[in-house]
Formats: sequence, structure tokens, C-alpha cells
Amino acid sequence: HIIRDGGTEPPFSGALLYEHSDGMFHCKQCGAVLFSSGSKFDSGSGWPSFTEPDVASAVRLVDDSTLGMNRTEVRCAACDGHLGHVFDDGPRDRGGQRYCINSLSLSFEPKTDKR
Repeated sequence: HIIRDGGTEPPFSGALLYEHSDGMFHCKQCGAVLFSSGSKFDSGSGWPSFTEPDVASAVRLVDDSTLGMNRTEVRCAACDGHLGHVFDDGPRDRGGQRYCINSLSLSFEPKTDKR
């Protein structure tokens, strides 16, 4: 429902909200790399938040006027799956963006030591 129909998971319910390990966040639908753990921060919003995608072209931004609000939807550029929304209330010292992403739209791959 979330990734295909643009739904939203309840705040503070997603397992990846509390993921603080080093690694990469991928699109759960197609596996594309979307966000690095280095861009993740605790916004207090109830959803995993990132300051930027790992590569700008990994996501597609779409105007969204549903629910009587004007927002910017974030979609996976590879498969067009709904990820969440981006807002201009992120950390100012890190560009000011808050990519507010549903945990259920993501999978996480921890960084591995290759010694």
C-alpha cells in the first residue's frame, strides 16, 4: 500500500527509524541504492529522515497536492515507488532538507568490513 499506492506508515512505527548502523538504505521494491547512513538524522518526526539522497538522480521529486496540502513527494527514480516526502525544515548546517521516508519503503544493508 505504501510504496505502490502512496500510503504512509504510522509515525514511530517503522523499524528503520531506529537504525543507526553504518550502511546503505535501498528501495524495498527494486533494490536501488537511495540513502547513506551518513545522511540520516533524528528529526523527531517519527519517520526515518535524511538530509539528501546518496546520489541525487536516485530519487524523483513530484508535486503532491493530496490531503489538501502542497508537498513534494519523493519517488524511487528506478521503479517509481513512493518513498515519502521532502521538506525544507532539515538541519541548516547540512543543506536544510528533510527527506521524510517510510521505513516500509526501504531495506537496509549494513556496511561490512572487508579486511
